[in-house]
Amino acid sequence: MGFPHPSHPGETVVLSKHFGDAGARTHAGWVERGGYEGLRKALGMTPEAIIEVVKASGLRGRGGAGFPTGLKWSFMPKDDGKPHYLVCNADESEPGTFKDREIMRWTPHALIEGCAIGAFAMGVERCYIYIRGEFTEPWAVMAEAVREAYAAGTLGDNAMGSGKPIHITLHRGAGAYICGEETALMNSIEGRRGNPRIKPPFPAAAGLFAMPTTINNVETLAAVPHILVRGAEWYKSLCKGNPKSTGTKLISVCGHVQRPGNYEVMLGTPMKELLYDMCGGMRPGRTLKAVIPGGSSVPIMTAEEAESALLDYEGLIEKGSMLGSAGMIVMDDSTDMVYQIMRLARFYAHESCAQCTQCREGTAWTTRILERILSGKGKESDFDLLLDLADNMTGTTICVLSDSCAAPVVSGIRKFRGEFEAYIRRERAPVLELA
Repeated sequence: MGFPHPSHPGETVVLSKHFGDAGARTHAGWVERGGYEGLRKALGMTPEAIIEVVKASGLRGRGGAGFPTGLKWSFMPKDDGKPHYLVCNADESEPGTFKDREIMRWTPHALIEGCAIGAFAMGVERCYIYIRGEFTEPWAVMAEAVREAYAAGTLGDNAMGSGKPIHITLHRGAGAYICGEETALMNSIEGRRGNPRIKPPFPAAAGLFAMPTTINNVETLAAVPHILVRGAEWYKSLCKGNPKSTGTKLISVCGHVQRPGNYEVMLGTPMKELLYDMCGGMRPGRTLKAVIPGGSSVPIMTAEEAESALLDYEGLIEKGSMLGSAGMIVMDDSTDMVYQIMRLARFYAHESCAQCTQCREGTAWTTRILERILSGKGKESDFDLLLDLADNMTGTTICVLSDSCAAPVVSGIRKFRGEFEAYIRRERAPVLELA
């Protein structure tokens, strides 16, 4: 599903232009396609001017939070005498999300170039790219691309002959979902257990190795060279009416659509257009039932909500969900919503680092209650118990993993309560057996 597909007329191809083009993987091939012009331009600017261009473009974090990138870069302290770090979060462990791996597989130098521009803009001594452990091909492609960039003099103590040092190190993760959380990721790079840290202090003040650090997503950094080359106004023009959500967004679509895959669209594109025109709609004879639009950790949307939603940060919040990482999980009318919500809860229970009681106990108990309902042993009181657990799990822990478990449970009960009731009232046959 992550493999390239022919572009649809509704797409706006920027980051994905060279997906499927093996020649774009090499340093020489990337330069032939206009690569590293953004870095060359950046090295002739002041760091402050680069940050202002990124700010003016309206680029927001593409990993889930949607925080303005230029503003985030401006938080990096200046002239404090400390080492500074940029960390690229390439862990991409959110279920339903498979866009960052494609950037690394097909256009590794786009990511390297974005990292290099960010490093220079923030006065960073070294950038770390933290790659998910299971990403064997992206790791191999990125490792070769970094080697080529050093060999060509694009990276090193004299980057592109500018006299400025830019260094990039790849770091391989070990398969833990929690290491996608930025502070757990930093602990992992430091060789420690990948547990999230209490904030404050925030990474901009005390991050990697207790030094000022900025963390950005792969897609965010890959967009930066295009902004430097073509300008902030060009990037701002890539939107459909909402000036707070500019640029293109890679949407990973999986589930019950006829053409799953990665689609690059302007923010503000109607979700209905993506689902039906680009992805070909549901499987034959089926109708849309639900969509999880931003990776598994955001609230579930009904078909009616999805078909009237705009794909931007504010548009999905308006419909009670979030754009998140834009990992879109599509479910048709054959889906057992109770079973799918249980699977999500089971995933978060398994991936909890167990540091916080509310998360360790809450995700486990949520899973057990849902399993009990699916085994035909549920009770009416389970509704209140699940909602009470979710309330105690939300906003009370060091990171938001327990919130991520609560979101599909709460939205699922509110929007598909009848399916829970069918199991509890024994109107539906059990689908699980408990030991």
